[in-house]
Amino acid sequence: MTATTTRWLLDVNVLLAVTWPKHMHHALARQWFRAVPRRAWASCCVTQLGFVRLSSSVQFTADAVTPPQAANLLQRWCQRTDHVWVPDLPLEEVPVFASPVLIGHRQVTDAYLLGLAEHHGLKLATLDRGLRQLGLDTAPGTVEWIGAAA
Repeated sequence: MTATTTRWLLDVNVLLAVTWPKHMHHALARQWFRAVPRRAWASCCVTQLGFVRLSSSVQFTADAVTPPQAANLLQRWCQRTDHVWVPDLPLEEVPVFASPVLIGHRQVTDAYLLGLAEHHGLKLATLDRGLRQLGLDTAPGTVEWIGAAA
């Protein structure tokens, strides 16, 4: 990776939006995904498991697939040359967990992804407003909000 190349860890919501054509943010996510030359993106165990779990849920999409089918779809995306795998970290190596800003159970996965991105020198791309705010409060410059202007 060169000094001019930024890599993005895709939050689950971005990964879903990019890959599922009927997702409400599909066009927005695809436009963002293509906007930067030599886009380099990353996934990790947490985001991949979230993708498989939600892609196989009829509560997420009427077009839900089986977990093996979702894993196969994800595997095809991850075989792209612009994808990198991000290894997990032990909890004690994620500094955001020591932050007083982290106050609720719904922030736990977001905080982990934020810490993982920061540790590996990545930006965390998200459509989640709460995650955007958590990033501003704990790791400025780490989160990239790709949602429509609010």
